[in-house]
Amino acid sequence: DNGAGKTTLIKAISGVFQPTGGEILLRGQPVTFATPQEAREKGIETIYQDLALADNLSIGANIFLGREPMRKAFGFLPVLDRKAMAVAAKQTMGRLDFHVSRLDAPVSNFSGGQRQAVAIGRAVYWDAQILIMDEPTAALGVPEQRKVISLIHQLKAQGRGVIFISHNLQDIFAVSDRIVVLRRGIQAGERKISETNHDEVVKLMVGG
Repeated sequence: DNGAGKTTLIKAISGVFQPTGGEILLRGQPVTFATPQEAREKGIETIYQDLALADNLSIGANIFLGREPMRKAFGFLPVLDRKAMAVAAKQTMGRLDFHVSRLDAPVSNFSGGQRQAVAIGRAVYWDAQILIMDEPTAALGVPEQRKVISLIHQLKAQGRGVIFISHNLQDIFAVSDRIVVLRRGIQAGERKISETNHDEVVKLMVGG
């Protein structure tokens, strides 16, 4: 719920905030991140609710946003390598079984679930090993929610870790192996999905 500490946790893991206590373990080793870039270099990507997509740009342009590939025209003039971006978009989205009629269309033409797929594709292209997803299904209809859930299962099958932040228990139980409940900034409980149920999780959430 609001005030549980979800956003603060995301920012602490992704290098936006510096933790004042505790530790972050990555592959069993303690790590610290002074900036979000340091977290990305370690393979941690965050997909916020607003997705941070440029609506007027294509999938390829969004994948490379801020990290655009360049080529030399006439042997000396640096220009944007649109072909490389298009190839990367096709290959990356193909890995996610994502299909639209035009990969070069602006992402503003896409549905909510398709836009989520683009944000996930960007993280996958840059070889993210841990994806932090903030309420990825919150603004979607049921069919689009199912598509995003399917994408998360694909990420898990590829060996990637997913931190799925949500208060939608149906979605949580559909994708998670382990659940951690935060309440007012404190860990209220931790359970394996296989060893708990909706009622117990609700009690942890409300403090019952």
